[in-house]
Amino acid sequence: MQPTVQELLSSAQEIKQEILADRRTIHQNPEVGTHLPATKAYVMKRLIELGYEPQELCESGIVATITGKDTGRCMLLRADMDALRIQEQTGLPFQSENGSMHACGHDMHTAMLLGAAKLLRNYQKQINGTVKLVFQPDEEGFTGAKSMLQAGVLNNPKPQIGLALHVNSGTPSGLILCGRGTFMAGCTLFCIAVHGVGCHGAMPETGVDPLNIAAHIYLSLQELISREISAKQPAVVTIGHMQGGQAPNIIPQSAILEGTIRTFDRDLTARIMQRIEAIAKCTAQAFRGSAEVTELASAPPLVNDPDLVNQMADFAQQLVGEQAVYRLDEGGMGSEDFASYTYELPCAYLLLGAGTPNENPLYGKPMHNEKVVFNEDVLPLGAALHTWCALNWLSQ
Repeated sequence: MQPTVQELLSSAQEIKQEILADRRTIHQNPEVGTHLPATKAYVMKRLIELGYEPQELCESGIVATITGKDTGRCMLLRADMDALRIQEQTGLPFQSENGSMHACGHDMHTAMLLGAAKLLRNYQKQINGTVKLVFQPDEEGFTGAKSMLQAGVLNNPKPQIGLALHVNSGTPSGLILCGRGTFMAGCTLFCIAVHGVGCHGAMPETGVDPLNIAAHIYLSLQELISREISAKQPAVVTIGHMQGGQAPNIIPQSAILEGTIRTFDRDLTARIMQRIEAIAKCTAQAFRGSAEVTELASAPPLVNDPDLVNQMADFAQQLVGEQAVYRLDEGGMGSEDFASYTYELPCAYLLLGAGTPNENPLYGKPMHNEKVVFNEDVLPLGAALHTWCALNWLSQ
């Protein structure tokens, strides 16, 4: 017999200190990108302690499974483990000091899924199928999900659906946002390398100034959205990194611009990328230089399966009540590499509110901010939500 809502929530609260310890250990030792040796070792150790036999599927990518009654049904639960290159300034007693920071809550996600791993072990006899636990690297660089998929994360056993949770700063604690359809934008990271001819700053006529070229490219790209894209099509082009030169009196040899394209349409993204390349090359040529455009990484738009999201929202309502579940049919321009899973199987990607300034002045800072603080009280709820959705979906 399935546990009742109260039994599951009570079980989750009983292991809250374990989940907190996992979160804080990971938070204090953040790692970035595809190579997460300490995080990987910690997660594998914890899974082994819980009775699992985890496997490293690809670089720092972990998979573990648990089966109750083998029905052939399988559900995938995913957490990301990587951090960002940000110097933390939260002042928390477990603050990171290594120049990186879990400013997007991936430490929370990993701890919640470890909590779910323990709850599922407690209720293993009630699992009517298999739950596949997936801990992946490099969500921020948009390579983690693709690497896991290429390594066969959807094989042996093959899941029929996937679920991921992401904490959301600025949303009331415990509020679950369930977006149907295209819920998050696709994102393409690009680099424009501008090449000129270096010279002394006193004699600019003897060189070709790549900083001047870069400035004109930057300004020209601002026209893309306002003059070439319909106002009915959401699209954002952002340059977040510009670099060139090392001294105030020297015109450098080259300059770099790095940025992102975000849309809900992959064809539109491709068209914008083509225009960026044309603008960069033609602008550079007009000023006697050259430019090349490179795609660094990408994630497609995240498309939630509407029927599955409604089903997960129904399960969530059973757990937290109707007032704490919000269904919506429009998404934001943020991006998430779980999107790659959504083109392989029906998926639900849900947001879990992790605090507002009204609850606590520390909460509510933007994601990826050096001072963002998440409400740890939602950790048991996240673990319970993973577990409740898995138990109920598999039993149907």
